[in-house]
Amino acid sequence: MQPAIKETDFIGGFAKGLKVIEAFDAAKPRLSITDIAKLTGLDRATARRCLLTLAALGYADYDGKFFSLTPRILRLGHAYLSATPLPSLLQPHLDQLSEAVGQSASASVLDGEEIVYIARAAQKRVMSINLLPGSRLPAWCSSMGRVLLAALGDEEVRQRLARARLEPLTPFTRVDPQELLAEIGRVRAQGYAVIDQELEIGLCSIAVPVRDVTGRVVVAINIGAPAAVVAAADMPKLYLPELVAIQQQLAVTLR
Repeated sequence: MQPAIKETDFIGGFAKGLKVIEAFDAAKPRLSITDIAKLTGLDRATARRCLLTLAALGYADYDGKFFSLTPRILRLGHAYLSATPLPSLLQPHLDQLSEAVGQSASASVLDGEEIVYIARAAQKRVMSINLLPGSRLPAWCSSMGRVLLAALGDEEVRQRLARARLEPLTPFTRVDPQELLAEIGRVRAQGYAVIDQELEIGLCSIAVPVRDVTGRVVVAINIGAPAAVVAAADMPKLYLPELVAIQQQLAVTLR
């Protein structure tokens, strides 16, 4: 929940610096001042000051033309992982789940239109990218994202879908907002989500939401498997009982 904030309490310079940091990603690891200005909507002078400040503080490198983030930036993500008990609480359960089914198991939370991985137990490399705590994926086409979106009201889901870049990642990716809204409604009703190669060719996954003792959905857990080994249609029969068992164990632990 985002608190209401008075204009006098909002630090614009800090917000601009965060926008600059968020402009970097796997596809854009090196950016010029002009690049940052275009991506963030900041004027060139402001983008330059933000980048030079990051470089002076050790959060970015500068080669005279391009800036890139340094490993020091990981301190920001580590602060979250250290401050919340969720990752350490979830990890033994994910290890147990992964060992029981012989597939990778993960946990994530919702952040805007994306999910953020906070814990993972990998049996085998299923995706082409190496997923680690801190990795992000689109919520609308991932199994964990859909169960987390299903915990929201329809209007909130509509707003998040409107802000998302609904681009097909594979020939199977659903991108029509109305179809996605209907699918998220089905996920809400049945209590789990199955993804059949919508995120990446060859990947199927099944996810369930995890609630705390108050009934609020706080995290999602999933099992991912190669489509060549496990058909998406078979995932509920094969893996849902194990997921539900972990879901119930966690429900009495999370506060």
